[in-house]
Amino acid sequence: MGNPSILQDYTRTMSASKLQESGEVRIAHTLHTKEDEFVFERRKTVFQSLQELKIYCSEDEVPNIALLGSGGGQRAMVGLLGSLVQLDKAGLLDCVLYLSGVSGSTWCMASLYQEPDWSTKLETVKDKIIKRLSGPGVSWGNALAKLKKYYYEKDHFSLTDVWAVMIVTEYVKEIDECKLSDQWDQHNKDPFPIYTVIDKQYKQCKDEKDPWFEISPHEAGYSLTGAFVETSSFGSQFDNGSKKKLQDEMDMLYLQALCGSVLADGDEIRKFLWQKIKDFFEHLFHIMQLEMFDEIRKDPNASHAEKCYQVLMDLVDMNLAVLNGKDPSALDQSIRKTLNELSGGKHMDFPTEKLNLTDKQAAKLCIKQYTKDMCHNLRSWFSFWPFDVWISICRCMVQWIWGRKYDFLQNMNDESIPSTLLKSETRDYEDTGLFMNSPYFSVLRKERNIDLIISLDFSDGDPFMTVREAAEMCEKLKIPFPEVNIPSEDVKKPKDFYVFKGTNTPTVIHIPLFNVVNCGDDIETWSNKYRTFQVPYSAEMITELMEVAGKNISNNREKLLEQIGAAVRQKGHN
Repeated sequence: MGNPSILQDYTRTMSASKLQESGEVRIAHTLHTKEDEFVFERRKTVFQSLQELKIYCSEDEVPNIALLGSGGGQRAMVGLLGSLVQLDKAGLLDCVLYLSGVSGSTWCMASLYQEPDWSTKLETVKDKIIKRLSGPGVSWGNALAKLKKYYYEKDHFSLTDVWAVMIVTEYVKEIDECKLSDQWDQHNKDPFPIYTVIDKQYKQCKDEKDPWFEISPHEAGYSLTGAFVETSSFGSQFDNGSKKKLQDEMDMLYLQALCGSVLADGDEIRKFLWQKIKDFFEHLFHIMQLEMFDEIRKDPNASHAEKCYQVLMDLVDMNLAVLNGKDPSALDQSIRKTLNELSGGKHMDFPTEKLNLTDKQAAKLCIKQYTKDMCHNLRSWFSFWPFDVWISICRCMVQWIWGRKYDFLQNMNDESIPSTLLKSETRDYEDTGLFMNSPYFSVLRKERNIDLIISLDFSDGDPFMTVREAAEMCEKLKIPFPEVNIPSEDVKKPKDFYVFKGTNTPTVIHIPLFNVVNCGDDIETWSNKYRTFQVPYSAEMITELMEVAGKNISNNREKLLEQIGAAVRQKGHN
């Protein structure tokens, strides 16, 4: 790896700052000024930590170390916490410059960074997090109020808002309304956090190279393309690089949903989410009948509320029926009858295409159009709370809209940016785990000059998929990365520590969560016990999983020290 001196790094920072204006789009392959300033100071902390560990070097030889947390739902959330606790006990946490996460790991990160300088009091912070995770969940009233706020306070509502309120709160047990850019002033002594998502449209374009999108306390943008906007402005509308319409910065609950929406793919997930939505509608309508919302009481259409509710429930059941290959014609007749009553017998445009359940793809397209048409009909009567939100949820479901934001690169004129990014009005963002379940590409930006990557893998299934995929992708993109060779017998019985090295590449340490060292012959049993999505873990399960994850650090402290020392020596030779 390259070895620019600290002074050279800082000089480059100062010149890069000229490219930046608050709230404007930044096109550059440099770090944000404030990140560069942080790195300059953090390396001093790492230097002191290395001295205490008896790894002696000059300040220029201090390696840049990145710690990665993979996806894996609550398993990743708890596993990362357990790993960090042990890194702290081993005296290694202050060696880490960057902490980057995918999906469930970002849930852990969000909890940590609520606390000012969390790494200086991790034992206390850990106890507080465990108490919350094993405690009561968010009340229906608070969840409903949050959904209402999301719907009315921004231009683009999507399933990510629904996911935040209905799913993420079940696991994190709170509604965190802090803003990422506001928190950072309290974190002078912690690693620099990088949250990751992917651009859904990019992922679908096979010829495009950079779906990776990072969100740090200072800016959000495309890691490899080098196009960024201030984090506080991510979601606002831009035109030719200048802010056109302000939107509030997303809060941490939404950020966790944006990063942790790994289920945003596939028919099984659609079934799961439709069922959750059905349960949600049923519960809220029951509350509505008991309490009678003021908005409904005042509306002349309030007496028809039950009919609208019935149509929506039938519509949800129709979508579930089609996904399950069942005939929805009885539900269709029920909807037509109810809408006919609502309209007073007036002629309405009903979809006439007959569902052909033997052709699954055609059936999906047909029910998609049917649902859109029904939502359009309902909206003409029910444009008030909560039915406007419910109708929007159904529309988002059939169009599968996740993480929709204004495209901050719209109408810019820059040849270094792919043309598709310059033309679209909006972009959709989703969980990185749908493409690659570890945030390698956030730390493989050349300007971050990473020497050592410690990858904690909490993935389900193949324990080496993330590191293999990273190596393959890096080869395609000509990004320095070591060769990855895994003994075939290790796929079913992984060890707890792997090191991959190359010439002029970062060293990569790969640590699978469940392995033959901490689980013996019971790897499958552990994997089945701690699945990605299940009912929230109990306090006992959380403690047990943290201990298992922590063993991967405590059992390998000397190996970690050895590789950190090797990174120091390598940097000294360059």
